[in-house]
Amino acid sequence: MDQLMTHMLSVFMGFFAMMNPIANTPVFLGLTADETPDERKKVACRALMVSFAIIFVFAAGGKLIFELFGITLPAFRITGGILIGLVGYHMLQGGEHSSIQHPSEEDKQKSSDALMSIAVSPLAMPILAGPGTIATAMNFSSAGGMTEFAVTIIAFLILCVVSYVFFVSGEKFISYIGHNGVKVITRLMGLILAVIGVQMLIEGIGGAATYLQVH
Repeated sequence: MDQLMTHMLSVFMGFFAMMNPIANTPVFLGLTADETPDERKKVACRALMVSFAIIFVFAAGGKLIFELFGITLPAFRITGGILIGLVGYHMLQGGEHSSIQHPSEEDKQKSSDALMSIAVSPLAMPILAGPGTIATAMNFSSAGGMTEFAVTIIAFLILCVVSYVFFVSGEKFISYIGHNGVKVITRLMGLILAVIGVQMLIEGIGGAATYLQVH
């Protein structure tokens, strides 16, 4: 039992280092800066539910999915890097022209749909359940049988709960630093996201070059 708990802790820490809810909380605050606390909770809940579903699917049959569609991890990294880079660019600009971050006030239904779309992209994919997190899940779950799969899923579920706590408590942080402080954080996180996107792009291109050399 002690060995199993130790293994689960190591899996959890692997996921934690990759998904890093502490670092992602300011990103979440920047993306939902103009929303109410209840709306932020809904976005956080949906983002983490979608992330869990993605990790569950790839942990169960990630290799089969990649082979079925002819997808490689480098290609996944390149695409994720571009998406994150674009989100970071909009955040650097303050998000004035981003329908993702600032839905139209004239159409409430469209605004609600746009707000919920934040939960799917870019939060769930590729920020939370990105290529690194998916690769980590596939690595842990494929190391053994059902026990490894169960440990992987439980560890990620716990991390989702921890991330939710970080995200919903972020509103206290917003009330403390004020609206101007959120703007500063939004631009800072935009820069960080843009750099993360470029780094993912570089890793994807490097992986693609290695893949082409092997094949």
